[in-house]
Amino acid sequence: MHVTRRSLLAGAVSLPFVRRALAADTDVLVVGAGAAGLAAAKALRRAQLSVTVLEARSRIGGRAYTDRTLGPFFDAGAHYIHWAERNPWRQIAQDLNVSLDVEATGGGFRVFHDGVPLPETERRRRRAAYRDLENLLEATGSVDASFADTVQGRAPELAAAAGGITLFALGEEPGRVSVQDYDQLWSGDDLIPSGGYGALVALYGADVPVRLNVPVTALHLDHGRAAAQTPHGALTARAVIVTVPVGVLQAGALRFVPGLPDETATALSGLHMGALTKIALHVDRAQFGAVEATDLTDIRADGEAMSFEFWPDGQDIALAYLGGDYARELCAAGEQAATDYAVERLATMVGGRIRGAVRGGRLTGWWNDPYAHGSYSIAKPGHLAARQALRMPIAERIWLAGEASAGGGAMTVGGAFLEGERAAAEVARSLQRS
Repeated sequence: MHVTRRSLLAGAVSLPFVRRALAADTDVLVVGAGAAGLAAAKALRRAQLSVTVLEARSRIGGRAYTDRTLGPFFDAGAHYIHWAERNPWRQIAQDLNVSLDVEATGGGFRVFHDGVPLPETERRRRRAAYRDLENLLEATGSVDASFADTVQGRAPELAAAAGGITLFALGEEPGRVSVQDYDQLWSGDDLIPSGGYGALVALYGADVPVRLNVPVTALHLDHGRAAAQTPHGALTARAVIVTVPVGVLQAGALRFVPGLPDETATALSGLHMGALTKIALHVDRAQFGAVEATDLTDIRADGEAMSFEFWPDGQDIALAYLGGDYARELCAAGEQAATDYAVERLATMVGGRIRGAVRGGRLTGWWNDPYAHGSYSIAKPGHLAARQALRMPIAERIWLAGEASAGGGAMTVGGAFLEGERAAAEVARSLQRS
């Protein structure tokens, strides 16, 4: 969806006029109780400001969620503490006595083509292509092109490597991802919180008062106050921090009246949501038996790829990963169709015995989630500046904060946390001046 100022104004005429209050109901309203919202709320409370947090879901954590509905758990969203050397969640985990594990693929890694194992020579060629792509990206990094444009006309292995990066790491097609935005992302060690990243975020936010099941449908700026419209009535605040995913804003689920500044609308137009998707299969390990490798990837003749990880976090789970339009199609097909397909795809690699060992499945379709509209934000080619532009306050009353505005920390829970604290500090300074 191309976001324009006009489209963001659409529907404003139906918003009931909210009378100006003599005093705000709260100093700061935080919309969303994911990592950014929780971090902002805690920082504002430390600054001695009154805070109200509204969350549309029935839980906190946003796209950091540890799913236990199958019995064994898995992270439906974020799983790794990326760039752990400077990620605040590393210290938070230590403070909360949550152990951290180093990412490892000690169970072996195998690649298949339509269910047939690739020979070692082909695997070496593919590994070399990733190194060649890295060198190419460094050489052409000054041009904000897409991955697809960068490898156009070059060896087919480079195109395959580009797709491997954007589809599995970012959840998007290589033609829709900015090379420069990818290049600015921070790198470092990856750590895995014991018990799940989502569980860690929930533990961190357990002491934050949050009103659940309260979606904010509109924000109305009037006479120096912001009024939030919800299905349960209106609430006024001196300032608002909006931490919902950009996909929600682009869908028009949260309207701004009298409208967003052109600069903010343009920034939103420069981003879109990827579709990194997981399908979890609960596998009876005793019945299924041992596997030759715990990390498997199958690439079809048409290029559609699906990767599987056996026993993540020691759980009886086979976790499928996929992204891009292929993932969007499976999300649209629904959970049963997606899990059935994942079982059949896995069976081509490990044999038909997997069919009888699967006890249930879960589709984590963030693309279809009305409170996310995708996995995380992707900068379009030519829109490197979009993330920074989102940080600009709106009329010194509304701040946007989350992974989408996190620059090098984008697409991560750590980046969202830092952005929540950044927005809270700016709000506190602004309110002190007013």
